Amino acid sequence: MENREGLDAATVRIDDPWYDALASGWGEGGGGRAPAVPGPGRPPRERRAADIYLEVQRSAAFREVRARYRRFVVPAVPVFLAWYLAYVVAATTAPGLMARPVVGAVNVAMVAGLGQFLTTFGLTWAYARHARVHRDRAALDLRWDTQEMTRGAMTRGAAER
Repeated sequence: MENREGLDAATVRIDDPWYDALASGWGEGGGGRAPAVPGPGRPPRERRAADIYLEVQRSAAFREVRARYRRFVVPAVPVFLAWYLAYVVAATTAPGLMARPVVGAVNVAMVAGLGQFLTTFGLTWAYARHARVHRDRAALDLRWDTQEMTRGAMTRGAAER
């Protein structure tokens, strides 16, 4: 199948440094897709890359990054959804309350609707700040270590051939 540029996806070279060492085997050699699960017929080089990613996934550093992510998301999502649902329920079940004027022509529904936008932007800001302060450095270090381990496994695999 061709994309808009007329090139097959397997022939396009990505110059992003994160994609220098493809762990899955995509775009390497035969141009076909690599099987998702390593099997006995797979070359040892690809099996080693998969083992590296499993090792990283089981590492304490990876678990810490995931735990930091969950510490923000698990409380933030229910609070935000409850606030959103409270707004929707109040708008449908209590039209008299929502129509009550606050200042001039501005009513409770308009203030609550503006509050929805403001809390969305606030939550986005808080998430970005939390990621920058608590996770980005650890995740980047983990990613670089993974790329180095993968690159080392691929060069060893090429030397063994």
